[in-house]
Amino acid sequence: MKTYLPTPEEIDKKKWFIVDAKGKTLGRIASRVAMILRGKHKPIYTPHLDCGDFVIIINAGNVAVTGKKLTDKIYHRHSGYPGGLKAESLEELLERRPEEVLTRAVEGMLPEGRLGRKMLKKLKVYAGEAHPHKSQNPSPLSNLA
Repeated sequence: MKTYLPTPEEIDKKKWFIVDAKGKTLGRIASRVAMILRGKHKPIYTPHLDCGDFVIIINAGNVAVTGKKLTDKIYHRHSGYPGGLKAESLEELLERRPEEVLTRAVEGMLPEGRLGRKMLKKLKVYAGEAHPHKSQNPSPLSNLA
């Protein structure tokens, strides 16, 4: 029996999905979106190929978190200079750049390397309702807890 490999024509048929993050739990949205970006929801899924679809997340600023994560979860970044370590809580980052919170959560669930970076480019995150992708006719993504 031969191993099945999807053809480029099958892979190029990418859909667009839209997710409203308002009141939804951060980790549950991130895991579902990562699965769509990887293409695991399709029967032609192949681990070493980018078979996934595009995902638009709106209302990123209204995402919900459980427990004391707003104050206890810390995001770190470094400028590259001595003493350049910056740290801020989830609450501060949600206030300053809500798109970054969802992007980082999804990025941590994708593979490392070139393939993961290619998949992450198909994720579009917006803090509010408005997005410039109306012409792609995104369909709402269901089955989000």
